[in-house]
Amino acid sequence: MKEIRIHARAGQGAITTAALLGYAYFKEDKFPYAFPHFGAARMGAPMNAFVRVNQRPVRLRSQIYEPDYIIVVDPTLMRGYNCFSGLKENGSAIINGKDNLELPKLKPAQKAFVVPANDIALKTIGRPLGNTVLLGAFAAATGEIKLETLVTVIKERFSGKIQEGNIEAAREGFKFIEKGILR
Repeated sequence: MKEIRIHARAGQGAITTAALLGYAYFKEDKFPYAFPHFGAARMGAPMNAFVRVNQRPVRLRSQIYEPDYIIVVDPTLMRGYNCFSGLKENGSAIINGKDNLELPKLKPAQKAFVVPANDIALKTIGRPLGNTVLLGAFAAATGEIKLETLVTVIKERFSGKIQEGNIEAAREGFKFIEKGILR
């Protein structure tokens, strides 16, 4: 079983991100389970969304404490909260941020990919919502899902200009990782 933990603030689309990722896994004939966890129910409050995926139905319903992968939508959360807590020995993190972002010390087999997702989203979508950029980067960094599967899922979720922008955003996130930007 693979486990993904998403760190964001309420209102930043973490639930949609988890749902899109889970649906992409489903389209690739796997069994995903995506769900959120809220603290204070207010806009901007720290929150998590989770995705579990396996070759057979997922029955485990607890939060994810030792993820294989983490996606950090809002890097300000890394200031007061250990987003890397429990990340597996060979785990990977996809982080929305700039080159100068300070990261915690990683274990030798762990990887961190810092992607300027909001900047890319601003150019492709017109709004600084980098979730689909991060999903494209996740696809490239982990090999867990195919980019074309993610594009299919985006087409089914969105329409019109929003669809076009999100597809381009996912492709740009994928290309950013392919360029080899690793920290």
